[in-house]
Amino acid sequence: MKYLKINIEENADIEALKNAVLQLKGVASAEIVDDENPESELKKAFAKTKEQLQKGDYETLVNDIFDIIIKK
Repeated sequence: MKYLKINIEENADIEALKNAVLQLKGVASAEIVDDENPESELKKAFAKTKEQLQKGDYETLVNDIFDIIIKK
């Protein structure tokens, strides 16, 4: 999968930009990532873990944790 990173100005309408990008042909998803707020990434990681536990997807959960541990 390929990604497109867009840096925006502080006063930009992020939701409007996200909606515009989602209308483009070939765009599967768009998410807002705040590099200055790492808490948002942590919240996503916990949400993913909770979802995996609820689905009983223990193998993927263990693999994700293992990848984090061995990642340099």
